Amino acid sequence: MRKHFPLIQKHPELAYLDNAATTQKPQVVIDALVHYYTQLNANIHRSPHRLGAEATAAYEGARELVRDFIGAAKMEEIVFTKGATEAVNLVAQSFVRPRLQAGDNVVISIMEHHANFVPWQVLCAEKGAELRIIPVDEAGELDLSQLDNLLDERTKMLAVVHISNTLGTINPIKNIIQKAHEKEIPILIDAAQSVAHYALDVQELDCDFLVFSGHKVYAPTGIGVLYAKENILENMKPYQYGGDMILSVTLEGTTFNRLPYRFEAGTPPIAEAIGLGKALEFLRGVGQEAIQAHIHQLLVHATAELSKIEGLRIVGQAAEKSGILSFTLDHAHPHDIATLLDQSHIAIRAGHHCTQPLMERFGISGTARASFAMYNTMEEVDRLVDAVLGVVKVFS
Repeated sequence: MRKHFPLIQKHPELAYLDNAATTQKPQVVIDALVHYYTQLNANIHRSPHRLGAEATAAYEGARELVRDFIGAAKMEEIVFTKGATEAVNLVAQSFVRPRLQAGDNVVISIMEHHANFVPWQVLCAEKGAELRIIPVDEAGELDLSQLDNLLDERTKMLAVVHISNTLGTINPIKNIIQKAHEKEIPILIDAAQSVAHYALDVQELDCDFLVFSGHKVYAPTGIGVLYAKENILENMKPYQYGGDMILSVTLEGTTFNRLPYRFEAGTPPIAEAIGLGKALEFLRGVGQEAIQAHIHQLLVHATAELSKIEGLRIVGQAAEKSGILSFTLDHAHPHDIATLLDQSHIAIRAGHHCTQPLMERFGISGTARASFAMYNTMEEVDRLVDAVLGVVKVFS
């Protein structure tokens, strides 16, 4: 796989283990961006000339690739956004805000990324509603025994991450979705960390909303996806207004465009959407099952070897985990760990990973985090372990 990624090829000395933050891009994705800007560059939908038609076809072709990749029923259910963050905010503002009243509640988990935490926290505070939190146990698994008590007739949304970007915990989303629907509660799944490595079928899951970002799935930055059931989108009003999301504008009022365009105001990230489509094609070609199996091997090896290091604590030891490994070291700040590892050409993340409530739950300010992708190797894991041992010597 490494031969497909130019940055990895250009820097053979680099062990890039920061994939939960953003992934490297394969050459086919880079080529798609170059091709758009050198061969197709034009605005879409409204341009009557040949370039406009070709750009529109490429953009809408990418939407079809997304639809097929996640198993949505219709292209109308795929809304392009600039990322998972914007997708969550769109749902919060267009779907939940009109329905949320004082005394209602929204349920999320303590392990949510700030992108799936802050929008609900702010909205609940504005509306006089309650933000209810699903706790986690010491292993980093959701305490779902609390869920039945948290969900009630005044719950307007349940929003849960599929895979924790900090702990690597894989949440049983199918079971959680079923529990929500038993009480007729809509549910949003944050799939930013999972869609690259696990084959998701939104119809099989029966989730109401699902969001993810392109840059974590080997695609460009600045592009993301909101999936929502068609009947739900039909009854949502847009929260951004401008070009392309209208059918007509008069002095008396505005008529909004059909789905999904009413939620894509202005010129969209055209090249980035095309790049996302190419990334998903690339993933399909490699095989998500093969990718997941490889990453699992790396995780098992890294967990076993790092666990032998005295003073090292792995934060998040759920029975079901993805390729994310967060840890702390006695007497060493996570930022110092990352800085010293960088001197050995090993790139990891350090900090609270946009999950400060989760950090507080575990009584820490942050962790060092290694996260794996298809192009990582066992040799890189061994280099990580050796480098961490070097950090231990520095601080001992």
